[in-house]
Amino acid sequence: MHLFRYLALAPLVLTAAFLAPFAPAEAKDSCPALAGGIIPPADRPSLSPPVAAAVSPESLSPPDSLPDDPSADLPQDTASQQPPQSGPSGPLPTEEQLKIQEKQRVFGVMAAFNTTLNRDALPLSSGQKFRLFFKSQTDPWPFGLAAYVAGYNQATDSPKEYGQGMEGYAKRYGAAYSDAFIGNLFGNAILTSWWHEDPRYFQKGTGSGGSRALWAASSTVWSCRDNGTWGPNYANVVGNLIGAAISNVYYPESERTVGDTVTRGLTVSVEGIVGAEVIEFWPDMVRHYQRKKAEKLAKRTEEGGHAVVVYFMYYNFCRVYKTLRVTPAMEAGLTDHVWDITELVALLPAPTPKKRGPYKKRQES
Repeated sequence: MHLFRYLALAPLVLTAAFLAPFAPAEAKDSCPALAGGIIPPADRPSLSPPVAAAVSPESLSPPDSLPDDPSADLPQDTASQQPPQSGPSGPLPTEEQLKIQEKQRVFGVMAAFNTTLNRDALPLSSGQKFRLFFKSQTDPWPFGLAAYVAGYNQATDSPKEYGQGMEGYAKRYGAAYSDAFIGNLFGNAILTSWWHEDPRYFQKGTGSGGSRALWAASSTVWSCRDNGTWGPNYANVVGNLIGAAISNVYYPESERTVGDTVTRGLTVSVEGIVGAEVIEFWPDMVRHYQRKKAEKLAKRTEEGGHAVVVYFMYYNFCRVYKTLRVTPAMEAGLTDHVWDITELVALLPAPTPKKRGPYKKRQES
């Protein structure tokens, strides 16, 4: 039963993506007045005046390619981008790195303080490792995650000794948060300081999807050292097992077997893999969302530009004014007759027909 806890984590993280406050962009088309009320002389009226060119979709198109440098800036949410983690003269000081990391969130909800994009980031001192741990564990995110895990265990009645109702939920909530707190205390602070390992996840950011997924999954058992080399992530694995062993103090007697203890430790490790995968790929999700939003905005802007052009054409070619007794275009010598609306419609570009699927003959019953 405990082994399925991490499966419940994936829908929660994906749900958090849709709870972020993404404000839809609005295209506001301006309608500048035409000087003198007359279109400038031209050989033939055109549907691409400067006002339409000024708001061309190309100027609003998103970037065609992703950054090639793992240290390149990747957006932390849809409203802002992460500041660079390296200066012109080399990596930023560790205090500057921590200030940047402590503002990182996935979709503005999930805390990602133990993540860095700089593969050459300076090592953290023991005090900074403890500071990063306490910052992560006192954030609202682990409390919300513990509430979700407690609700899942309440629904599956695990462990049964906790019972149901508010008392049972409170016990499960305390156990879920304590599991994460104790495991991270040893895995991200105490043992990393003792064995000189870096508790941060070094985001890859480039390469094929398979290589990035493997990189994120391996971060649970492979990490960077304080001296810049890479090796087994003893602190994370051993820390999770130590946390699982200590949790036998508050778990019921039926959950204190060796198998249950190892299962709890491995479950926390698997949850770490899921979190690393989300952190690795969420910038791509954000860029995909921004690209789709920009394409919709460009389409609305193009349609709005055509509407402005049609209005100008109608104003100057189709409408007769009492003061002139002719249209402004006739007064300017651009045409010799009053245009009909059908002539304007004929100048509009023909819509591109959509490709239809294969024809399926309806079966008569």
